[in-house]
Amino acid sequence: MVGNRSISARVWQVLGNAVLMFGVFLTVMPFLYMISASFKPGSELYTIPFRFFPQNLYLGNYQLLFGQTNFVRWFGNSAFMAVGRTILAIFLSLMAGYAFAKFDFRFKNILFVLLIATLTLPIYVILIPLYSMVIRFGWINSYTALIVPFAAQAIGVFLTRQYLLGVPTEMLEAARIDGASEWGIFWRIIVPVAKPVTATMAILFFSGAWKDYIWPLLVINDDNMFPVSLGLPSLIGPYTQEYGAVMAGSFMVTLPILLIFLIMQRRFIEGIMAGAVKG
Repeated sequence: MVGNRSISARVWQVLGNAVLMFGVFLTVMPFLYMISASFKPGSELYTIPFRFFPQNLYLGNYQLLFGQTNFVRWFGNSAFMAVGRTILAIFLSLMAGYAFAKFDFRFKNILFVLLIATLTLPIYVILIPLYSMVIRFGWINSYTALIVPFAAQAIGVFLTRQYLLGVPTEMLEAARIDGASEWGIFWRIIVPVAKPVTATMAILFFSGAWKDYIWPLLVINDDNMFPVSLGLPSLIGPYTQEYGAVMAGSFMVTLPILLIFLIMQRRFIEGIMAGAVKG
């Protein structure tokens, strides 16, 4: 009986692993085909029968992308927007999260509930008021319009507050007794302690800003100000269909996301483990 149960558990484990591997296969295949298609000429993209790998390594798509389009400018615009949003959002989230976690002030709980309530609003609800504000401030076709409206992120405040609740208040009181100012406590204690949650926010905010499409589509109409999320689709139109160049650009666009995750993954995993231990 024990032997049969062991065999049955082993079979279910193998089946479960097979399902997971199939899911990984379905997830990875489009990405691998994107890389393969970026090295194919346009005529080879539509060949029948279908070929997954290119017959010959073709670099014309990358030459077209970097030589005949504004891809470098688009890439730089996306990098500036994503880095700017990420830095501002992390800084403001750390400050607000620290205040909600370690300070007592009037209407604290009500303000926090209102802050969390904003997470239930879809982005499309706030696009019209945000767009009206941008027009009034004269920010259309500017980096300010791409960065500032999303510099404060409620999810970042929530994550920071929840994380800092686990920091002993006695440590902060000891620093105050030693004569440290509130800014000194923030920069010398809170910021170093909050590295795991900072890494988590960096991944979330950078990824969200890098792939943002709807907001730049509203506030940017100058080709030189396009981020890659707007620039690459412009290569496909009624008279031009540079699908090979789009595949090459899409591959290049994924690299910063992978890079930021590889840089932050150790701190990100530390934050997950710390949360599991606290839980």
